[in-house]
Amino acid sequence: MENTYLALDLGGTKLLIGEVSLQGEILQYKRYDTGYITQSRALEVLKASLDDYVETLGWHNGIRPQAMGLGLVGRIDNANGLWCQMDINRAEELPLAAQLSGSYGLPCFMDNDVKAATRAEQLFGVGRCYDNYIYINIGTGIAAGFIVDGHLVRGCQNNAGEVGHTQVGIKTGIQCMCGRKDCVELMASGMGFDRCARLFSKHLKTVLEIKEEEKIDVRDIYRLAEMGDELCLFLVDQAAQAIANLIMNLVRITDPDTVVLGGGIVSNGYLYPKILDKLHPHTMRFVENGVVLTSLNPDFIGLIGAAAVAINKNNIRK
Repeated sequence: MENTYLALDLGGTKLLIGEVSLQGEILQYKRYDTGYITQSRALEVLKASLDDYVETLGWHNGIRPQAMGLGLVGRIDNANGLWCQMDINRAEELPLAAQLSGSYGLPCFMDNDVKAATRAEQLFGVGRCYDNYIYINIGTGIAAGFIVDGHLVRGCQNNAGEVGHTQVGIKTGIQCMCGRKDCVELMASGMGFDRCARLFSKHLKTVLEIKEEEKIDVRDIYRLAEMGDELCLFLVDQAAQAIANLIMNLVRITDPDTVVLGGGIVSNGYLYPKILDKLHPHTMRFVENGVVLTSLNPDFIGLIGAAAVAINKNNIRK
């Protein structure tokens, strides 16, 4: 009988539920739009969606999953199954793993979404061959997972990897919610592109449409940069340098053999070669496998990662 794992990937506005094989293959899945969600509503939304999933799709091939894995934004106490906070303004310690396990009779394990994606790399990506790598997710925000000697670095408060809140030698003057200015997240993430476009559009020529109440689509920035738009060229070059500087800083700290990039900002491949061009060979000389894009489907790495959390906790791999 094939072992399967139930995976739930809860983002800021959507939820993916699916079943994943021991080999990392997505057997079936369903998407649910959640809208803006708070921690207090999370259990209600998860249970309602999971009930619908079971009713409409049923278990794949009628096989009940071995365990449930959950990937969430924010700070997660993986050992105790606690969702400690979504962000600095939404902090409520919830025993989510125990609540879901009790409702569905499945062992439930949970982790931060980027740490879950790092687990996916460990089981199904570069980590199958290497035990020292960095996974950097560049999407709405920026965060990283560190595998050192085969082990995921967590930190004393399960907060390791929040690398978006580091400075990389580029000044914008934009104030970050962390209390500092010029964090890399504020120039190279989806949020950062939006903030910088609004700031620098006052000084650089552009045909980019900037609406007051609507987030700027980074794909529009890339498209206009290819056409020579002054503002968009500046934003792309600044983001590429910021990410390259971040990578070089992290390489000096953990001495990885591989750096893996994932997330919507880099997944289409446009920014990737521009980042590589800004990496200094002296700093990068010991990164044997270089900086690579994830080989896992970027649209589903969160779902695969959630399953990887459950697989890992079931002692398939430490």
